[in-house]
Amino acid sequence: MRAYQYAATTLLLSLNAAATEVPANQDKGEFVAIASIAPDVIQDIRYFSDDNFVGAPVDGYEAAKCILHRDAAKALAAAQEQASKQGYTVKVFDCYRPQRAVDHFVRWVNDETDLKTKSEYYPNLGKDELLGGYIAAKSGHSRGATVDLTLVDNKTGEELDMGSPFDMFDTLSNTDDPRVSETQRANRYLLRDIMVANGFAPYAMEWWHFSLKPQPYADTYFDFVVK
Repeated sequence: MRAYQYAATTLLLSLNAAATEVPANQDKGEFVAIASIAPDVIQDIRYFSDDNFVGAPVDGYEAAKCILHRDAAKALAAAQEQASKQGYTVKVFDCYRPQRAVDHFVRWVNDETDLKTKSEYYPNLGKDELLGGYIAAKSGHSRGATVDLTLVDNKTGEELDMGSPFDMFDTLSNTDDPRVSETQRANRYLLRDIMVANGFAPYAMEWWHFSLKPQPYADTYFDFVVK
């Protein structure tokens, strides 16, 4: 491993050690299940299953349930209402993410023997290259106001073609990657425009990733279990 990559790994592991000290019993009274506010939102919570880049259920997910801070949930409900008027339904892949799940991701990154999902999720990168841009020791998801999602066409029942699958670690997943088709780019922009119109900010490296602005908890990383 190159020297700078070793240093990055060491730094992330150090941050991760500190992050695990976040208590699991933090007050979660301001968090709600999206189903209680926007029941039409489709929930496909990937980290509850083995259909994800880890290839196994992720620590902290005991239910396939989208939980968000109430402000983010209300904003997502508004996004769903707008999408519905345009003939689409919001489909979420991940919402609130416990810190212990992020810890699981970092352990996975540092296990050089586990490459079973490489061809599907990071075909052009080494695991050591995932640190930082794609996987870090702390995630905005753990603040309860970041969501990963796509759109489903109500006429066909199919997800819109976004040019790369959810959680594909590659520049192809950058919102403005020049390799995607005109239709795929239009689909990405449709999702982005709906989310931005309802208070979310996009993340340029991942077409599916949006965070409410401002964040209700700018410096807090929750660790209660999704159940």
